[in-house]
Amino acid sequence: MMYIPAMPHRSTSLFAGDRERAVTTALAELTWCNPFEPRRIELERVALGERFIAHDAVWHERGEASSSPNLDALESAAGELSELLGRRLGERGGCPAEEARLYRDLVLYLQFNRHEPEFKALAIAAEEEGRTRSTFRGWGELQRQLGLCLAPLTGRHAALAREVDAAHLVACFFQVRRAFHLIFRFILGGSAVTARLRAEVWHSIFGHDMRRYHRALHAAIGDITTLITGPSGTGKEVVARAVALSRYLPFNPASATFEGVAERLFVPLNLSALSPTLIESELFGHKRGAFTGAVADRTGWLESCPLHGTVFLDEIGEVSPEIQVKLLRVIESRSFERLGDNQPRRFAGKLVAATNRDLDREMQRGGFRQDLYYRLCGDLIRTPSLRARLDSDAGELHHLVVFLARRAVGAEEAPALAREVEAWVERELGADYPWPGNVRELDQCVRNILLRREYRPPAAAPEAADPARRLADDVAAGRLDLGELTARYAALVYRREGGWTAAGRRLGADRRTVKRWVEEAG
Repeated sequence: MMYIPAMPHRSTSLFAGDRERAVTTALAELTWCNPFEPRRIELERVALGERFIAHDAVWHERGEASSSPNLDALESAAGELSELLGRRLGERGGCPAEEARLYRDLVLYLQFNRHEPEFKALAIAAEEEGRTRSTFRGWGELQRQLGLCLAPLTGRHAALAREVDAAHLVACFFQVRRAFHLIFRFILGGSAVTARLRAEVWHSIFGHDMRRYHRALHAAIGDITTLITGPSGTGKEVVARAVALSRYLPFNPASATFEGVAERLFVPLNLSALSPTLIESELFGHKRGAFTGAVADRTGWLESCPLHGTVFLDEIGEVSPEIQVKLLRVIESRSFERLGDNQPRRFAGKLVAATNRDLDREMQRGGFRQDLYYRLCGDLIRTPSLRARLDSDAGELHHLVVFLARRAVGAEEAPALAREVEAWVERELGADYPWPGNVRELDQCVRNILLRREYRPPAAAPEAADPARRLADDVAAGRLDLGELTARYAALVYRREGGWTAAGRRLGADRRTVKRWVEEAG
């Protein structure tokens, strides 16, 4: 008798048609996407079809709500679809592995949205009060719902269900909602440039692949140092706070609480304001008698920083070569000693550094160590100048002035003060004023007009109102090296041409090179 091998098992598709598959795929991808990138809008559109409500792709405080108007419809669609697909999966006993994975991710999206109001409340409490409520009250219900929804994943799909650790999932859910809240609240503005900055900060927190973050990166991302560069006054510390306070906090299922919420999770140190000895003492601590005035042992911030905390080193470009060597060791080995002591101690937290200096130029001059720079820049964020933001969206000035006015005089008086400030700026400074002090200068402009009905920039600022003239003056005076000349001329051409590609044609360079030059010019 001829042996006929058995045909391999062919699973029946879980989906009734292409539309059902497309909606499930879109909802599953919404679970893992960067909410500050335009792709989120397209995923919403695919998932909802004719029910999609068009809205601004940039989430910012100009809008009435801090979230998409489509969220209720998306949750409803996810609920209906997960119930339908779960029933089919249970009846058929299997489906192709990729479809089972889509079903599982759909379930995760649904559970996040069902419990999102409580995660949002926890996030707001963490930001406004420096803590969260003691318990996540929805823990028991989330476990129950998750178990019911994942129950159809049996047999050869059971591993997909086992991969879902409910406690880890809650920790990630809380982190995602906290990160969205902090980025939304801390980084102001509605321009495309500001939107890109929000997306960059999200990548700094989670990486570009959220699935990888959920699987493994959450446990290791604290070892990656973040370097924030940009002109003075552009909000580098604000970005550092968003990164630091959005870190992963493990969830304890026994107590239904999050670890680390009662600890000081963000320690900012302005290194340019401290002498070298004080920098070492603040960072590393010291032993009694290590130097004059050291009358007792002192624990430094590196030692006291908790596992989920962050030490922010502002103006890292100002520190001496000797301290640079010590910081390099901290980053490489996570160890250090107190001043006057030889006992090794461990740094458990994360380092975030910032500078407004051109570190490339500092390395060429020998003022900054190359090995330290390459340890710092594993994660690099550049904060844009206010002028770049205004060039991207002229309405950005109005939004920022309203926010700053609200902070100065409250919501009721803010509109009148904002109108006064905008009228004065238009009349006295003009639309092309470069704002050399960036948002920090704009804040002082608002306060000056509030108190004195006028704002007078520093004496050098009016010259800066004409970038071409200032560039010509600096060239004539021989104040620029070749790198500065290239960067500033590229910035001038970019502003006049209105885009990277057009500027590249004018300069004879590709758009990426032009973008790098302009960013170097600040």
